[in-house]
Amino acid sequence: MEIYLIRHGETDYNKAKRIQGHCDIALNDYGRELARLTADGLKDVPFDVVFTSPLVRASETARILVGDRKIPIIEDIRIQEIGFGEYEGLCSGKQGYNIPDNKEFWNFFFDTPNYRVPPGGESFEEVIGRTGEFLRELLSNDEYRDKTVLISTHGCALKAILANISGTSIKDFWGEGVHKNCGVTHLSDADGSLKIIEEGKLYY
Repeated sequence: MEIYLIRHGETDYNKAKRIQGHCDIALNDYGRELARLTADGLKDVPFDVVFTSPLVRASETARILVGDRKIPIIEDIRIQEIGFGEYEGLCSGKQGYNIPDNKEFWNFFFDTPNYRVPPGGESFEEVIGRTGEFLRELLSNDEYRDKTVLISTHGCALKAILANISGTSIKDFWGEGVHKNCGVTHLSDADGSLKIIEEGKLYY
């Protein structure tokens, strides 16, 4: 099985540094252009099936990448973004910052073991758990054993999938940082175990 993971294209929330989480925000025009450029870069990859988060920014990215190819597109809630509960829609940028517990929230990026989940939100462990369940189910499905799979997801959810593969600790969850919009990661399990062939490649 060959797997290509992609983080969705840019949204207005990304641009304004507003917290998205489960907010269902569409791509902006630049995000669609990034997806089109990435689709051109991947035009020779023979995708057999696409799995996408049900959130529109990911599903729209997937549909742009597929184009007019007749490929099944399957939505799976387990690969949607981490939930931020009551903090969704708030601004984390210098202009307009309005998150109540400044230090506690920034642990999400810089001190992950001490991240305090906002009311109604999800923990790193929960996202790693549900993405891991998705990944194990995919890999155990004989229907996809020799297929090429595209997975359209989100920054934190994508890192959670990689954490399941590499056994990354919560402390080292972000590694080199969140992937850029439409960054593509190629995985292969040709020898029976998934390996990262290339991570966060940009086609724009």
